[in-house]
Amino acid sequence: MEITVGSQAPNFTLRNTEKAEVSLENYKGKKVVLLFFPLAFTGVCTTELCSMRDDIASYSDLDADILAISVDSLFVLDQFKKVENYNFTLLSDFNKEVSRAYGALYEDFVLDMKGVSKRSAFVIDKEGMVQYAEVLESAGDLPNFEAVKAKLAELK
Repeated sequence: MEITVGSQAPNFTLRNTEKAEVSLENYKGKKVVLLFFPLAFTGVCTTELCSMRDDIASYSDLDADILAISVDSLFVLDQFKKVENYNFTLLSDFNKEVSRAYGALYEDFVLDMKGVSKRSAFVIDKEGMVQYAEVLESAGDLPNFEAVKAKLAELK
């Protein structure tokens, strides 16, 4: 399924690194940057999330919360968050349901891996509507974070 700008963001409930359930509907009234990334502890994913960590003030100034999702287990994500000192929420889509719902799932990935999140960025407004959607086919590419911030600024 492809998520398009102007559509309602599919709701989900996933577990964070503290094992607590986090639902998108809990963010109504807030702007959300929803990121999908392939795998914890890999080069491009680490670069991507470290850039978010290092630029967290920009997203805070734009009144946006960051939720980053991968198919890694919450235990792996917990270690990834601790090692890299991430200051935003990491969520485990171990069952691949949310990645699939957002059109952000490689059915076949490198090294014969099946069902890995595609690197993607979505901006969801305070009403839960998708205002920006970027799903990348190449796991080596990064989302256009300047476009993400520009969209967030428009929604301010």
